[in-house]
Amino acid sequence: MDAEERRRRMLELARRTGSVDVAKLAAEVGVSKETVRRDLRVLEEHGLVRRTHGGAYPVESAGFETTLAFRTTMHVPEKSRIATAAAELLGDAETVFVDEGFTPQLIAEALPRGRPLTVVTASLTVASGLASSENITVLLLGGRVRGGTMATVDHWVVRMLSGFVIDLAYIGANGISRTYGLTTPDPAVSDVKSEAMRVARRRVFAGVHTKFGAVSFCRFADVADLEAIVTDTGLSLSEAHRFSLLGPKVLRV
Repeated sequence: MDAEERRRRMLELARRTGSVDVAKLAAEVGVSKETVRRDLRVLEEHGLVRRTHGGAYPVESAGFETTLAFRTTMHVPEKSRIATAAAELLGDAETVFVDEGFTPQLIAEALPRGRPLTVVTASLTVASGLASSENITVLLLGGRVRGGTMATVDHWVVRMLSGFVIDLAYIGANGISRTYGLTTPDPAVSDVKSEAMRVARRRVFAGVHTKFGAVSFCRFADVADLEAIVTDTGLSLSEAHRFSLLGPKVLRV
């Protein structure tokens, strides 16, 4: 296969499995490890993958987004720690927006059940998980359901959100960059996240270290808009410090 076909095959494998290994790719496509590394560099330059030590993983974009089911299989211990730490930032908030995605779903599960709380969400999974909690009132934002993420979008959701003043929003993103802020692949999802950021008094981003430096199609917030960023120790101290200089407190757990 030629270079273009080879790189397309590598990208396809990365998107299907969540990550690729240089040695396995070399065996799969029948080239040297150095050729694989060069191909991955090209894919990274085109914003399609991000390289890691010994491999790469795909970057979500306007044309590619992982499903919620897939996200539940990746970095689960890190996401669990992040969710616990993020829930501890609740403070005296009485109304909370919980975003779509697996990490926000874990945050919802970690919220205290011993006091009254109103949770607003576009995530059917979050709403279902909290609906039976005696002290939690769940407001599910109605709209078009995206099957891959099991969350609602479009103008109905944005209009409903616009009528609220929310104490705290737990926000997810497909990428967070010091230059481009918080980004996500789909414009309809971006509109929902942007409105949640606008109506919330406090805003917390929670996400694994692989989100940092990644840039997706639609920008919906600046890093400076956040009160706090909660991530795992895979994000270096130096990079955490650079993000903190933009305003938010950065917690590595």
